[in-house]
Amino acid sequence: MFPVYWIIVTSLHTNADLLQLPPKWFPVNPDFSSYKEILGSSVFLTFYKNTILVASGATVLCIFVSIFAGYALSRFKFKGSNLLTLLFLSAQMFPTVTLVIGLYSQYQAFNLLNTHYVLILASTSASLPFSIMLMRTFFNGISRELEEAAEIDGASRFKTLFAVIVPLSKPGIMAIAIYTFLIAWDDFLFGLTLVSDINKRTLSPGLSLTYLGEYSANWSGATAAAAAATIPLLIVFMFLQRYMVEGLTAGGVKE
Repeated sequence: MFPVYWIIVTSLHTNADLLQLPPKWFPVNPDFSSYKEILGSSVFLTFYKNTILVASGATVLCIFVSIFAGYALSRFKFKGSNLLTLLFLSAQMFPTVTLVIGLYSQYQAFNLLNTHYVLILASTSASLPFSIMLMRTFFNGISRELEEAAEIDGASRFKTLFAVIVPLSKPGIMAIAIYTFLIAWDDFLFGLTLVSDINKRTLSPGLSLTYLGEYSANWSGATAAAAAATIPLLIVFMFLQRYMVEGLTAGGVKE
């Protein structure tokens, strides 16, 4: 927790106080001018709104795709299914920076650069491999007899999926939602390379380019913005972390 504490302490000092030695470990006379500046800044609020929009969109899209893909890999055995599963697993091995050039070329061909859609798709693609494999593991742990009983009662496969299987997989869906939302919220590389319009930027690249320059840095403003962007998410995660743990452990069954 010390990094979080130091961000808050730094945000409550002026830039002049931050350059003093020895450093001030406690804000004796806290200065809230940086918070007033960022909360009154339309640029910061735009970054915040864009981040919420992108993170929410990526979460919904990732859940939707993961349910169908995980169910298909769990219930259907087709030619190349094992290879496809292996490809999903191997996708987690590649660092994001190695994928940026290829993704940039693809999104440019579809005229998606400098839009919220490109960030939603990029964040979703970063979260999908893990999310699909987690949902596949969940579905493997659900008895097929439940589906057979629903089929006997006249339910279609889609109705069986959403009325029987998905409700039993809520812990896994919650884990995917939290995981994807955090990935999208913290994204820096995609937001920096795929979007150059300041009105479409998200928090991480936006704050970096706004408060940290080549020859000077507004550390008080940068840390105040970082605290305002991080603390609400940290509070929400503290209340939802049990769902994250429950989803990850419930999905860890032997296949």
